[in-house]
Amino acid sequence: MAKDKTGRLHVTVRSGRNRKLSSKLWLERQLNDPYVAKAKREGYRSRAAFKLREIDDKYKIFKPGMAVIDLGAAPGGWSQIAAERVGLASGRGQVVAIDLLDMPEVAGVEFAKMDFLDPDAPDRLRRMMGGGADVVMSDMAANTTGHRKTDQLRIVGLVEAAAEFACEVLKPGGVFLAKVFQSGADASLLAELKRRFVTVRHVKPSASRADSSERYLLAAGFRQSL
Repeated sequence: MAKDKTGRLHVTVRSGRNRKLSSKLWLERQLNDPYVAKAKREGYRSRAAFKLREIDDKYKIFKPGMAVIDLGAAPGGWSQIAAERVGLASGRGQVVAIDLLDMPEVAGVEFAKMDFLDPDAPDRLRRMMGGGADVVMSDMAANTTGHRKTDQLRIVGLVEAAAEFACEVLKPGGVFLAKVFQSGADASLLAELKRRFVTVRHVKPSASRADSSERYLLAAGFRQSL
C-alpha cells in the first residue's frame, strides 16, 4: 500500500491470470473509495445511500409519513434512506421498491422483483401502493451496449418512462428524482417536467465519483392538474 495525494493509504490490486484489467481497476476503485468503506461502517447496502442522503439534506424531499416508490432499488441503499426518513421504524410512511434483481429485505419496505418496463409493472406498483405517492425516485440504469448513441437513447427512454409514471401517481406537491448521465435530461423531457413541476434542476452530490458522468434530475412541486 502507498499513500495517495490526500495522504490516505491506497490499496493496489495485483493483476492475476484470471482477472481482467477492467475487473482489477473496478476492485481497486472499490477498495479505495471512502464512501464504500463508510457504507460498510454505517450499515448501508451501497455508497448510493450517501448520494440520496446528501440530496435530501439539501433539498428536503422526505418528510415523516410520506409514501415513496423506489425504482431500480437493489441492493437497497436508497430504500434504507427513504425508510429512515419517512419513519418506517415507528410505523409511519410507506416505501415500495422494485428491481430486476433480488434485494435482501429492508425492514418495513415492500419489495417486488419486476421489470419496470414490463407493461404490467405500473399497475402492479399502484396496487402495492394502494394510493398516490409523495416521492418517486429512480436509480435505474439501462444496460449498455458500448455504442454511445444507442446507450444514450436507452438512458433517455428509461428516464422518460419513469417520469411518465411519476406524473400518473404523484400527489400534488410531489417529488420526482432520477439518475441521468452526461449532459442531463433530454430537452423535451425537461420542458415537460418544467410544465408539470414547480422547480426542476440537475444535481450532482459530492458522493458521486468526480470522474462519473452521473447526475440526478430533481423535480419538485408536482402540479397534478393543469
